[in-house]
Amino acid sequence: MSRTERLLDILQILRRHRRPVSGAVLAQETGVSLRTLYRDIATLQSMGAEIDGEPGMGYVLKPGFLLPPLMLSPTEIEALALGLKWASQRTDAPMGEAARNAMAKVGAVLPPELRHRFEDDALAVIPHWEATEREDLPVIRQALGEERKLLLGYADQHGARSERVVWPITVGYMDATQILAAWCELRGDYRHFRVDRIEHVSLLPERMPRRRRDLQKEWRDTILQNRPSEPS
Repeated sequence: MSRTERLLDILQILRRHRRPVSGAVLAQETGVSLRTLYRDIATLQSMGAEIDGEPGMGYVLKPGFLLPPLMLSPTEIEALALGLKWASQRTDAPMGEAARNAMAKVGAVLPPELRHRFEDDALAVIPHWEATEREDLPVIRQALGEERKLLLGYADQHGARSERVVWPITVGYMDATQILAAWCELRGDYRHFRVDRIEHVSLLPERMPRRRRDLQKEWRDTILQNRPSEPS
């Protein structure tokens, strides 16, 4: 591993942790001595990386420090391109346009050798379903971001219609549809709603009484114990 790659690895390790990481752990993960690790930290700090800490106390990278795209590895470039291609084809129109704009911006700042990997179609998303326009997805995403309640008009798998006030938690993107996980006030429990069965959706002014992050954790614990079914 070159020193440049090692420095990038140190930054990536620090970005994965919110709490201080000891020098011993960093040295072990990068395969160098503790003395070399301390020199690498000093080098990164001199290059502008806002790394707080000192020997014996651990190190933490301040939020907001970003690596420019040109410092991504070729495999990371391919992964990024594949993900953006998927988002451009398998989501709603605003999200698809955002993905295409992001691809253009990233491609514009990459050096030629990486731009070729980024624009190459060696890894492609093959469409095998007919995309439908989902005007409700932008509303759902707004509710997720603002932590607000939604009013859903929903038809279940048997065709029974109902209106639900829900606290949206997350949207899972599958090949042919999307699944909204939410707390349902009617049932007093977590439920999964197929987005293609939502007949209308309205963003309510009320905010959710609990933080979405807390609901997500509780929901994950719930599905590990007993996966919630489609609304009844």
